[in-house]
Amino acid sequence: MGFIWSLIVGAIIGVVAGAITNKGESMGWIANIAAGLIGSAVGQALFGNWGWKLAGMAVFPSILGAVIVVAVISFFLGKK
Repeated sequence: MGFIWSLIVGAIIGVVAGAITNKGESMGWIANIAAGLIGSAVGQALFGNWGWKLAGMAVFPSILGAVIVVAVISFFLGKK
């Protein structure tokens, strides 16, 4: 059950990051989950583990990390 909870929280973090960067509609659910989970790792590595925690992920650093991941990916893969 913990794995499913992590996927759900990762998807929500990815959706929030996509909404902040205005790239959420172009990403699918799998990309949102990946951005949320990878962004969580990046955000916690860069900004630490402060704030609320859901499924072992600090929410605010995870969102910041996911925004960074979405922005970098859209920069390299975005259409000109």
